[in-house]
Amino acid sequence: MTIQRMDNVAIVVDDLDAAVAFFAALGMELEGTAQIEGIWADRTVGLAGVRSDIATMRTPDGHSKLELTRYHTPAAAYAQPQNPPPNTLGLHRVMFTVDDIDDTIARLRSHGAELLGEVAQYESSFRLCYLRGPAGIIVALAERIG
Repeated sequence: MTIQRMDNVAIVVDDLDAAVAFFAALGMELEGTAQIEGIWADRTVGLAGVRSDIATMRTPDGHSKLELTRYHTPAAAYAQPQNPPPNTLGLHRVMFTVDDIDDTIARLRSHGAELLGEVAQYESSFRLCYLRGPAGIIVALAERIG
């Protein structure tokens, strides 16, 4: 048996509206929102008294999704350090291919994004960068060139 597809990547955030606005500025579309709670949620995630709000964002092609989650109860816990470097074990980053990396960076900066390094060119194929977005999320951008 094999998997059918990867459904989504979930990211826990402290400000759901800001995270939705950030990923909308990137070009993702809000697919829907919901409040998650109940015994099934507790059993699924292994926490007691789960109450959270989620927003599902999808890429314009409809193939990839992010599930942004804000926990009301139990309260979200911060990883240490709070803004870990890119070589930290665990989920590393989310990468998106964009048409215009400079325009995308400008749009995301208006939502609090900060470059971790600089825009660099890989051979004659891509311009690349890492940004830190809401809740410390590292977002990588790639623009195909040549």
